[in-house]
Amino acid sequence: MTEKTIRDKFIEGITGIVLAGGKSSRFGSNKALARFNGMPLIERATSVLGRVFKNLMIITNSPLEYSYLKIPLYQDIIKGMGPVGGLYTGLDTLDDGWAFFCACDMPYINEGLVRYMAGLKEGYDAVVPKVDWKIEPLHALYSKRCVQAMKDLIIKKEFQTIKAFNSISVRFVGEEEIRQFDPELKTFLNVNRQDDLERIIKLA
Repeated sequence: MTEKTIRDKFIEGITGIVLAGGKSSRFGSNKALARFNGMPLIERATSVLGRVFKNLMIITNSPLEYSYLKIPLYQDIIKGMGPVGGLYTGLDTLDDGWAFFCACDMPYINEGLVRYMAGLKEGYDAVVPKVDWKIEPLHALYSKRCVQAMKDLIIKKEFQTIKAFNSISVRFVGEEEIRQFDPELKTFLNVNRQDDLERIIKLA
């Protein structure tokens, strides 16, 4: 399946969710609103997901900052748990059976790869990229069935999302599959500090 053959259609039954609940302490200001090639990072994320999924939402603990986007906003049900709390909130709030989650600070989200991953979900609870040893749980597809696994992590005060994979069925998407859509593996680059943003802008 090529990028050309899977383009230009909404995928039913999946909500696109952007996680924007971080404090951006290393960046020094709200990195979701930092501009990459003239567009705030969060708008780049919602723009790509909005071409793939009809339903979108943003998980954030500062909803006023994103109200201009006119996208449903939800605050963490249980605060202080980082991405695990965001995943739990998104899945618990979900009307659809599945959600595609991505972090707000990933400027190179690849539409073709997102569509490809969405086509792999049958028979699994999650679809997650894995390049060599590195797993990408914040650019991944999760079934609503994963709510309990995330809740269990919160109860244990466990901040590592990948610990949930011990109790769910995961389809890992390997490097060879990913490179069909993103030969340089830029999809998973993210912005933590100002110099990260400057370095990633140079790659563009």
